[in-house]
Amino acid sequence: MPSSDARYGKAVTSGPAATLDGLFLLDPHLEELRRALEELEGSDHWHGGLPVLLLERCWLRLSRVPVEHLASRLPPDCSQEAPELRRYRELVAAGRPAWEAERLCWEDFGAEACREALRKFWAAQERGTQGWTLETYLDLLQQYRLRFAAGGPRPVPLLVLARRDGSARLGRHRLLWLGPDVAAGRTSMRDTCP
Repeated sequence: MPSSDARYGKAVTSGPAATLDGLFLLDPHLEELRRALEELEGSDHWHGGLPVLLLERCWLRLSRVPVEHLASRLPPDCSQEAPELRRYRELVAAGRPAWEAERLCWEDFGAEACREALRKFWAAQERGTQGWTLETYLDLLQQYRLRFAAGGPRPVPLLVLARRDGSARLGRHRLLWLGPDVAAGRTSMRDTCP
């Protein structure tokens, strides 16, 4: 499937590598993947400079981000983690009625802080989080460390970013772990997000 390459003004005619989930990686993407895999294999310890790949499918743009800069490049939604909302959930889980939990939170944090936490939470819900929350971000970091420490070839995380439709994003970001088999053009990408 040829694609437009604006830098050279011609179509890319080399064959893309198809993955099990129908995602295609072009030759430049595969080359970037190979470099990231080589970097992982050459690292003797975990550090913040290890690569995470981000794929914007609409533009066929693959970028590489050090794991230590991932949160600034792709900020996770932390609105659910506001102390006011966490305390409210704890009180309700402990058996308090919702109205009493709300009153106690207002006493502890102030009405304005509680309203602001709710405003931020609902704004995030309206624009969509694409499943990229603090929990999923921290899970990626934990999985990356575990996979780095495990024996054998170390896979590189690839976040396939959700598509945009105007100002809203559709769907969820997907996390795939790419190994040497994908870099060689063989298809074995595993999707780890629902």
